[in-house]
Amino acid sequence: MENLLKLENVKKYFIKKSILKGKSILKAVDGISLSIRRGETLGLVGESGCGKSTLGQVILNLLPPTDGTIYYEDKNLQKISKKEERKLRRKIQIVFQDPYSSLDPRMTVGAILTSPLKIHNIGTKRERQERAKETLARVGLPLPRLDRFPHEFSGGQRQRIGIARALILDPEFIVLDEPTSALDVSVQAQILNLIKKLREEMKLTYLFISHDLSVIKYLSTRIAVMYLGKIVEIGKTKDITKNPIHPYTKALFSSILPPYPPEGEKNITTLEGDVPSPTNPPSGCRFHTRCPYAKSICKEKEPELKVVQGEHMVACHLII
Repeated sequence: MENLLKLENVKKYFIKKSILKGKSILKAVDGISLSIRRGETLGLVGESGCGKSTLGQVILNLLPPTDGTIYYEDKNLQKISKKEERKLRRKIQIVFQDPYSSLDPRMTVGAILTSPLKIHNIGTKRERQERAKETLARVGLPLPRLDRFPHEFSGGQRQRIGIARALILDPEFIVLDEPTSALDVSVQAQILNLIKKLREEMKLTYLFISHDLSVIKYLSTRIAVMYLGKIVEIGKTKDITKNPIHPYTKALFSSILPPYPPEGEKNITTLEGDVPSPTNPPSGCRFHTRCPYAKSICKEKEPELKVVQGEHMVACHLII
């Protein structure tokens, strides 16, 4: 399976200025290298604040990378012309986390959906309207009219409109930035099933960002685990969920509650302490301050991702 997207040592730093502390550098994404294959869903997991959403925005060039290279179909996104970038915008889209803030409340649903078509000079006014209606029907929201505003819809319906906006240009690759976390539990399953159905029907490729591990297991073909700006483990979903190797990954997946809990207490791996500040990350392995197995080398040397078996890769000094 060919690579659709490839990242090489991608970094995104933010400069923070304070009267008391002066200037500091926040390392939100710090040296990420990975590939996303055409037609797959790569699940990106990790605690809040680890840099997942920032990485998604960097891939879309909503935030320019501080360093590193991003390739899309072997094209270096940092070196393409404005004209090429405009064409590429049709192929790469995003569905945001909050359907309430991602839709302009001053625009009707029809205007929201037809604006991308108008920007890219696709079709006549009537053809754009028809395409908008067809796309809404595809996401399970058939509407006789397009002149309603976002506030007239429920949270789940707004997210369907957000998905329709991402689909209207017939993209190849979509970043899904926690698309169900702001929705009621009763609606989440409907949206997840819709996302899965669209992937199969339209041959889409997803980067699915979430902290909900059950959702990641359901949708992903591969999983990448992120901690404090770095990938600590990546591999096929069945390998990561059944045989997690990195201590951080083990702790994450041991916290998933089964639908039918076994008798007795479940053995849950708990982590002590809080996630360190990305403005002052620990030396060596960034997880060593919370790792129950940390050794002296973990504090001194940063581990590199290395193959454990097949495509399963782990960044940990404890792996021999």
